Amino acid sequence: MPVNVLMVCLGNICRSPLAEGLLASKLPKDQFFVDSAGTANYHIGRQPDSRSIATAQKMGLDISKQKARQFTVSDFDTFDYIFVMDNSNYDDVIFLAKNENQKQKVELILNALFPGDNVDVPDPYYGLQNGFDMVYAMLDEATDIIAQRLLKK
Repeated sequence: MPVNVLMVCLGNICRSPLAEGLLASKLPKDQFFVDSAGTANYHIGRQPDSRSIATAQKMGLDISKQKARQFTVSDFDTFDYIFVMDNSNYDDVIFLAKNENQKQKVELILNALFPGDNVDVPDPYYGLQNGFDMVYAMLDEATDIIAQRLLKK
């Protein structure tokens, strides 16, 4: 049975699709399933933002087949690990948790790089292309650490 990992941001079109693509590319597909979701329902069914797709493609990663979906309470049952992109996403996901076990699954993704600092991955949506490149670099570093951690378990 694979280990299931979920990446969560607000709309599921910028940060979490990049995080999903990055982590999935670093883990064996027969042992891990990586998905992403948004806390809001703005973009359900849409592919990632064209700037996220372009940034990933520049780095040899194709995320264009992903489709946005909203985080649901049942995700706590499906996923072993839930990585959120910022403190607002963290609060939104924790609010839906029914018990301590579910809350324990949720972690800010950049705590992999900055343990306990609760640093946000900035949302590049309203910015320029370079914001997507910066977010990609942060998530690439964080997912390197997360992949190593998951492979050791």
